[in-house]
Amino acid sequence: MAENQYTEDNIRSLDWKEHIRLRPGMYIGKLGDGAAADDGIYILVKEVIDNCIDEFVMGNGKRIDVKVKDGIVTVRDYGRGIPLGKVIDCVSQINTGGKYDSKAFKKSVGLNGVGTKAVNALSSRFRVYSVRDGEKKEAIFIRGELTEDLKLEKTDETNGTYVEFVPDEVIFKKYGFKTPYLAKMMWNYCYLNRGLAIYFNGEKYQSKDGLKDLLENNMDGDPLYPIIHLEGEDIEVAFTHGKTYGEDYYSFVNGQHTTQGGTHQSAFRESVAKVIRDFYNKNYEASDIRQSIVAAIAVKVVEPVFESQTKTKLGSQEIEPDGKSMRAFINDFLKESLDNYLHRNPDAAEMIERKIKQSERERKELSGIRKIARDRAKKANLHNKKLRDCRIHLTDLKDERREASTLFITEGDSASGSITKSRDVNTQAVFSLRGKPLNCYGMTKKVVYENEEFNLVQAALDIEDDMDNLRYNNIVIATDADVDGMHIRMLLLTFFLQFFPDLIKRNHVYVLQTPLFRVRNKKKTIYCYSEDERRNAIEELGKNPEITRFKGLGEISPDEFKYFIGADIRLEPVILSKDASIDSILSYYMGKNTPERQNFIIENLRVEKDLAQTNDEMETEKKDDSDNLEIAS
Repeated sequence: MAENQYTEDNIRSLDWKEHIRLRPGMYIGKLGDGAAADDGIYILVKEVIDNCIDEFVMGNGKRIDVKVKDGIVTVRDYGRGIPLGKVIDCVSQINTGGKYDSKAFKKSVGLNGVGTKAVNALSSRFRVYSVRDGEKKEAIFIRGELTEDLKLEKTDETNGTYVEFVPDEVIFKKYGFKTPYLAKMMWNYCYLNRGLAIYFNGEKYQSKDGLKDLLENNMDGDPLYPIIHLEGEDIEVAFTHGKTYGEDYYSFVNGQHTTQGGTHQSAFRESVAKVIRDFYNKNYEASDIRQSIVAAIAVKVVEPVFESQTKTKLGSQEIEPDGKSMRAFINDFLKESLDNYLHRNPDAAEMIERKIKQSERERKELSGIRKIARDRAKKANLHNKKLRDCRIHLTDLKDERREASTLFITEGDSASGSITKSRDVNTQAVFSLRGKPLNCYGMTKKVVYENEEFNLVQAALDIEDDMDNLRYNNIVIATDADVDGMHIRMLLLTFFLQFFPDLIKRNHVYVLQTPLFRVRNKKKTIYCYSEDERRNAIEELGKNPEITRFKGLGEISPDEFKYFIGADIRLEPVILSKDASIDSILSYYMGKNTPERQNFIIENLRVEKDLAQTNDEMETEKKDDSDNLEIAS
């Protein structure tokens, strides 16, 4: 039996860029391809802009220019500029920066001097220059390696720092930037830094009223009462109630968007219920108080502690340096400021209590049917095997793979069977629908419990009582690319938008992209997701390749499916635009036929013509190469 040798030759030292490129997850979290808002390419953008924000907070520069085009990112601030003699060090020497020796940066997210270095190391090309008092220093790097160290030169440019980078395709394979994600990032910077102007791809982003603007620009429909906006030292809060189900929160720590919440968000949820109970002197259920609440909270904390590398969930229990607990800090603030507000604004106080009583009535009406539905869900999951679960879930906070936890929702035994056999059992679960779901537009939440499919989906996700219990980070709708598949997709999206809109607002819902064609010869197989890809594949493989047209997911074998739900998975995120209204969207697509929708269908009949033309082309190819061409219809 061979003996494993462990000698000096096994000990290896990596330089800074090698370590970052070998273990990128340690520095920027998951890589991804840009389909999710927390994928690595967005973290790179954020790391560069964070430095510009620090300059603004210090009172230097009120404008930041950001451009993202063709995979190239440029960021220019108008602060003091990096000291010219330290430009190279600040982007290539780990633990080098200006935040170690300044009290002004104590309430910052990144204090370890890593951010820009990670961007440099993970970019195929990285360019930086600094302008200070008529002089300019520039340097260029390739994958973290300094290639051009330009000499100081005179310039008429305004003081500040410029960074340009291209994420390395070796690290971020087949990536693409989603403009809505970047736009949301820019808006959040502006909401948290009033007076700052960000010009993103030429469009100006600026906020006057901070978190109040955030709610006004993100709420679905009108608030039930004017937004309550409260501010104190190191804390800002804004909230109201809307007309949708659930609770909707936007939480921030030192400018970092904590999409998974944390101790500050939990403290706010507890405190707002307690203060309102005390104000009305009635023991209302917390769930009735918070039903349909839309809130934003931002706190500043000295050296915050996060529960993950991507800093999406705050773990700090105390507010330094006085040692007060997070719960006490937020409760004391709301106890004074919110109580005062309610006394001064009796109309808003009356509207809040009216909403609480309405939620209370709805909850009591549902109480009996909820118990029956829970029992039915447990029985169905156990005996009918609707859910093929995975081992790692989003609630497993200590497991690094929890962000990859995924639930595929598909229709039919063939498709669910193929995915089940091909999946990663650790992080990928499968839920099999039976037929088309009900169109639930305009219905009350009672239908969620009375309809078996909806009840089982809700139980699988574990979102009945609290969105924080969500078991999967990614909810992937996997349906056929035909009319029936599109209809099922719309019905599922209607269900989520109607009763659990936070799933979409928090970027948890995706549509699985599967190939339309397989083009292959004896040496190579290429899967194509569009007509253009099919034509390119035919050109690449040469004459007479075998072409298969996939119609449904059930026709793709498990051996092939593993390529589409593995490392090269293509997910299209379901994104609500800034100006989108859930009610208007559902009314348009899922309500009774309207002239507007009829006109839309008529105007888009050309899509059917394009498909017919594609089929004609396929038939022509089939006749020309009948001995070498297979079409699976």
